[in-house]
Amino acid sequence: MSAATISFPQHQQQPTAEAVPTIPPPFKETQGACSSLRQISADAFYVINEVVLKRLGPVPILKGDFHLLPFKVQRFVAEKAELCRPRGIFICDGSEHEAEEMTDLLVERGVLTPLTAYENNYLCRTDPRDCARVESKTWMVTREKFETVTHTPENVEPIMGHWMSPMQFAEELDARFPGCMAGRIMYVIPFSMGPLGSPLSKIGIQLTDSTYVVLSMRVMTRILPDVAEALGDKDFVRGIHSVGLPRPVKQKVISHWPCNPERVIIAHRPLEREIWSFGSGYGGNSLLGKKCFALRIASNIARDEGWLAEHMLIMGVTSPEGKEHFIAAAFPSACGKTNLAMLEPTLPGWKVRCVGMILLG
Repeated sequence: MSAATISFPQHQQQPTAEAVPTIPPPFKETQGACSSLRQISADAFYVINEVVLKRLGPVPILKGDFHLLPFKVQRFVAEKAELCRPRGIFICDGSEHEAEEMTDLLVERGVLTPLTAYENNYLCRTDPRDCARVESKTWMVTREKFETVTHTPENVEPIMGHWMSPMQFAEELDARFPGCMAGRIMYVIPFSMGPLGSPLSKIGIQLTDSTYVVLSMRVMTRILPDVAEALGDKDFVRGIHSVGLPRPVKQKVISHWPCNPERVIIAHRPLEREIWSFGSGYGGNSLLGKKCFALRIASNIARDEGWLAEHMLIMGVTSPEGKEHFIAAAFPSACGKTNLAMLEPTLPGWKVRCVGMILLG
């Protein structure tokens, strides 16, 4: 498929589709209060074989048909391409061929090491500084503090969550995201949480500069070309993720795992149904369909729509007579959901299977 390009119209000479777009002056100098949250107008980009952004110029579309995305998604992608300045845009379709190509690429780069005990099994070594969720750097951004945290006595820090004001949030974004994908590919991941078309399912669009994240999102969500058609003009949850190391990289990359642990932030805007993640490739911080969407954002959607989002597991227990019983269990973190869901019975004739673990919904 020939490359297409997103372009941002401007008066200066445009680079070719093969060239890495020249990074313009710092985004913050050309924009208003918060450049990361600035929305572009409907006429700020157009699509030929490229999407032209007025402030940036052309950005190649390396795979996928930009025209097939709903206009709201096109605008979202264009806004964040203008902000993050990737060298190209890759629209994921979730196909096996796509996964094989990405897997081969990560093996070639040394990110993945094939294991022989099982088919399609790989070892991924990360930077040891990026191997867990960072709860101290995970924030909820709401207008009022007590929409996020509980009331506590003066000088007592709430332990049930971390609140950040919209003003501080804007400053934190603008200190990180402008130009954060320079020299990297922006992957557009249209995904469904749940079977596509189900009234219980929710659709999200995640942008990331990590190939590893794309492969992992295939496991955790449903990445399908039909997601865009099913979405239509409806709203969707927006996710923006970057490993936080624009090229050329000026620091040592450990284990071929780009990350920026000192500047990690995972922030949620529940009212806007939006998630921002920077500096980490670890699953709990970068796979935005997991806790970010399915628990934190979904809790707010659930409140508005009259349902509940919670940590859960579903397991099936089959007796020696062949009768299967299903158990749904809602536990907090570190209370044994995984151990219970992965139980191996020692009683003769009994079988246990994991239907879903750490389900949220």
